Order: sequence, then structure tokens, then C-alpha cells
Amino acid sequence: MAGSVGPATASAPTPLIGVLAIQGDFEAHAAALERLGARAAEVRRPADLQDLDGLVIPGGESTTINMGLEAYGFEQPIRDFVAARRRPVFGTCAGLIMLDRAHLGLMDIEARRNAFGRQVRSFEQDVIVRGLGDEPLRAVFIRAPWIEEAGDGVEVLAEVDGHPVVARQDHMLVAAFHPELTDDLRLHALFLGLLSRESPGGQEDRPPVQRSSGA
Repeated sequence: MAGSVGPATASAPTPLIGVLAIQGDFEAHAAALERLGARAAEVRRPADLQDLDGLVIPGGESTTINMGLEAYGFEQPIRDFVAARRRPVFGTCAGLIMLDRAHLGLMDIEARRNAFGRQVRSFEQDVIVRGLGDEPLRAVFIRAPWIEEAGDGVEVLAEVDGHPVVARQDHMLVAAFHPELTDDLRLHALFLGLLSRESPGGQEDRPPVQRSSGA
């Protein structure tokens, strides 16, 4: 049943997940993670990344979040946290944009901002996400992006009208909508499941995708 994912088992260590608190509904993300048995911490400065097991970059206004990343010196610390330390990261809506080639350059994707239209065209839709069973996930799209282009190493998990809206690359997960605004915890549970994934094939960590010129 949607939203019925259980908490972490008592025998497993409790992960500490950071939620970037520059802008967006970071409190709702933290509540969802805690319902699944994780600990959540607001991340407001690069030093807050220390000792985290994973990171969520929530939705919001992508330009504002990008300016905040630059102003607080977050860009390289987040790249190091995700790429060098191989900690899972989950980007939703604007967080998807922040992980693309033109911004943090961590995922091999190109995002299209406001792809479904401006805020007055926000909508909800049932989406089938591969790996989450046959029951659709209710997705809330608010000034949502979609993935315009994805590299060979990116696994598309869901589409709307032929446009990718959920994708995974190694230990990174993105969604174009706001999973924190519903009671369905399956996408957050999928993210927490990345904590136990080993590096693919034991390969060395790969550098971030290069930031495109003129971004």
C-alpha cells in the first residue's frame, strides 16, 4: 500500500541524512525521512555536511538555490561529498536541476527548467516508477523541470508524456516533482536504499560531469 514502507530495522545503524535548507520545503523532506527511521539534519553551511550519510536537495526556486550554493561556498563541498565520498544524494524539482551538467555537474543529465509550464499550470498525476511496484505514485508537479537529455549511465525510472521525470545514476536519484508533499514514502525509501549500494563493479569514483560553458 502506498506510504506503508516500514522504518529502518533495529539491527541496522540509523543513517543521518542532511536536507539542504537554503530554500524549499526541507522540513517536509526531513519528516518523511524520519518516518522511515532515519535521522534528519538541516544543512545550512558546508561544515554541516560532515558526518552525514546522505543528502537531499529539495525543490524551490532554482535560481535562488543556485545563488545560495555560490554565496555559502557549497558547490565544491557538495561535489566532494557526493563524488569523492560516494554518499547518496536525492534531488527533487529544483534539486534535480542543481545536479545537472550546467550546475553542480554530478549527474550526466540536462534539465529543462519550468518544462511543464509556470506555477499556474502546476498539476498532480499518477506516475509509475520502475522499482516501486505496480501501484502508481501520486506526483505533485510545481513549476517542474524534466530531463531533456540523459547520458548512457543514467537509468530513467519514470516518464510523463515521454519526458523523463525520475532517474538514477549510481548513488544519485532525482525526481522532477515533490514527493515530500504526499504520504507516499516509497521514493524516499528508494533513496535510503542507495545507502547500502556498493560502488558499481568496484570501479574508482568518477569525477563530476564538467560544467558546461556559459552556464
